[in-house]
Amino acid sequence: MFVTSSKLSRSAPSTVGVTSIVSSLLTVQTRGTGFTDLTAEIAKFVREAGAREGAVTLFIRHTSASLTIQENADPTVLKDLMTVLNRLAPENAGWVHDTEGPDDMPAHVKTMLTATSLQVPVLNGGLALGTWQAIYLIEHRARPHRREIVLQFIGAAA
Repeated sequence: MFVTSSKLSRSAPSTVGVTSIVSSLLTVQTRGTGFTDLTAEIAKFVREAGAREGAVTLFIRHTSASLTIQENADPTVLKDLMTVLNRLAPENAGWVHDTEGPDDMPAHVKTMLTATSLQVPVLNGGLALGTWQAIYLIEHRARPHRREIVLQFIGAAA
């Protein structure tokens, strides 16, 4: 294996005193298993918070749904990701915990494999996401659910 030299560059550091903490609770009614794009709603929260520089944290208050940042250009990516999660945690794996149905324990495993919180930098008043990135809620249960996500911006605000 060869280690090659790469050209690196970065912007000058910026210093910001933390002056604001702004919180909100986002409620999402899911339609069942699948991805819900939250990007526009998170961007709206950042604008309403008057955010300039800092970070926004998202925390989902559930153990059978999760959060992720993924590609938003090609919907087949999301389809393939669901296929992978279903292969890693199938309903028919002989789970002991099945009180809430056969999709409950696989949903817990899928949440463990993904994330219950995300942090996205805020630069110049906007989310510092890449060109093809979006913020998604992933519903792991078959039935529709009401999901709550805590949003919190910490940083400098206008």
